[in-house]
Amino acid sequence: MKPDLSVKIHSLQLKNPVMSASGTFGYGPEFDDFMDVNRLGGILTKACTSKNRDGNKYPRMVETPMGMLNSVGLQNKGVEYFIHQIYPRISHYDTEIVVNVSDSTVEGYIEVAEKLNALEHVTGIELNISCPNVKEGGMAFGTSCPMAASVTRAVRDVYDKTLIVKLSPNVTNIADIALAVQDEGADSVSLINTLLGMAIDAEKRKPLLSTITGGLSGPAIKPIALRMVWQVAKAVKIPVIGMGGISNATDAIEFLIAGATAIQVGTANFIDPSVCIKIVDGIEDYLIRHKFNSVNEIIGSLET
Repeated sequence: MKPDLSVKIHSLQLKNPVMSASGTFGYGPEFDDFMDVNRLGGILTKACTSKNRDGNKYPRMVETPMGMLNSVGLQNKGVEYFIHQIYPRISHYDTEIVVNVSDSTVEGYIEVAEKLNALEHVTGIELNISCPNVKEGGMAFGTSCPMAASVTRAVRDVYDKTLIVKLSPNVTNIADIALAVQDEGADSVSLINTLLGMAIDAEKRKPLLSTITGGLSGPAIKPIALRMVWQVAKAVKIPVIGMGGISNATDAIEFLIAGATAIQVGTANFIDPSVCIKIVDGIEDYLIRHKFNSVNEIIGSLET
C-alpha cells in the first residue's frame, strides 16, 4: 500500500508536501511541457503587486559556484492583469494555487489581497514581506516585528482564506518575526527567502548586478535555511513551509524532519524543470523504504 503523502496547511489540503517557490515557476503553464503540474501539492505564483512593476535594470541574475544571485525586483503587470489574463489560464489546475503578494505600501498589500479574496481557485496568498531586491517595502516590512505585525494584521482584516507570511533570513532572530505574524493572524509562515549577497567582476572592478546587491538562493543557503526552519518550527504553533536550497528528495526530507509541514522548491527548477515531481516520487520512496504509512510521521521527527 502506498503511503499517504497529504499534508494540511490551514485550509489548504495538499496532496503531497511539495510546492513550487514563487519567482522560479512562473505561473504554472510555463512548466506544462516538462511535468504534470496537477501532481504538485501546490504552486506559488510569481509575485503580484497592486500596479505594474518593470523590475530592476539588467543585469539582474548572476550564477555563483553554489547558487544564484538575483535582483529581478518583483517584475509583474499588477493584480488586474493577473485577474483577467493569468487567472483564467491557471484556474483549471487540480492543485492548490497560492499567489505571492507584495507591494511597497500597506495599502497596496491590502488592495491586492482584497481582490484575490474573490477568486475561487486561489485558495491562499503568500505575503512577501522579505524580498531584498526592491528599494521600497519588500524586505523592510519583514525585518522588524512591529512592521511585520502591522502588515499582517492589515491583510488579515480583508483576507478570509489561508494567509502565509514569507519571512526574511536577513534578521537577528527570525523566530521573533514568526511569532509576531502568528499573533496577528498568519495561518502559516514560509522561510527562508533569499540572503542578501553580491558578486564582483574583478577584471572590470564592477558589481555584476545592476543593483550591486541581490538575493542569494540555491544549495549554498540550505544549511542556514534548515537551521531557521528548525528554530521557527519549535517556536510557533502554525505550520511552517520550508525552503532554501532544496534540490532533491533528500533535501526535502531533511526540512520535513526539521519541522516543516511542506516545502517549496526554487532555484532547482532552473536546473531541472521536472525536479518537483522527482522530489514527490523520492519522498514516497523514502517512506516506503522506512516503512512509514504517512509523511506526517516524519514531520518534526528530528532526534537531538
